[in-house]
Amino acid sequence: MGPSDLTQLRNIGDKSARLLAAAGIISVDDLRAIGSAEAYRRVRLANPLNMLWALQGALLDVDWRELPGEIKVTLKNEVER
Repeated sequence: MGPSDLTQLRNIGDKSARLLAAAGIISVDDLRAIGSAEAYRRVRLANPLNMLWALQGALLDVDWRELPGEIKVTLKNEVER
């Protein structure tokens, strides 16, 4: 997987990659550098909350539906700060 192919990450499809690109996040390196919470903050106005879970799942290489509840709570709290 190349550093710019976001769609090769689990949970990141074409639509998510387009939304991320519109927010200036165009590579895996960009996503890793800013983290899932900041990436979500940048795109949340146009996306449902599960985008946050999908971003974290992408970084952990797990299906977003399998993220433990405590991770979801921590991320949601981080976004709302």
